[in-house]
Amino acid sequence: MAFEHQPGAPIECLSLMIVIEKDKVFNPETNQIVYYSGFSIGGGIDQDYRQSPHNFPDHGIYVTNVMQHAPAFRAGLQFGDKILECNGMDFTMCTHKQAVNFISSKKFLHLLVARRGVTSNH
Repeated sequence: MAFEHQPGAPIECLSLMIVIEKDKVFNPETNQIVYYSGFSIGGGIDQDYRQSPHNFPDHGIYVTNVMQHAPAFRAGLQFGDKILECNGMDFTMCTHKQAVNFISSKKFLHLLVARRGVTSNH
């Protein structure tokens, strides 16, 4: 079960593959090109999920916001998706900062996510 999962324990669940190609945008403040995905995350093994305003059920990395028309939105990422893996890296054992830094450093994101309500017939 993907939700209420204990970090480090084996996990078996139905998951979705979502591929995000970030948009290249110019940041006038830094005068540099940056790659924009258009989503925010919360959680991590270093966070107290009981304090989350989103009622996370465990220490996973969860999508907390998806900007409309952004690359993440176009790829099908949704609020509440639990990121299990990103570009082959296990996100069930990540701190919040590790997850943010990893996501920020990549132009393409190959996410494996768990989503409530998705069944094998979906």
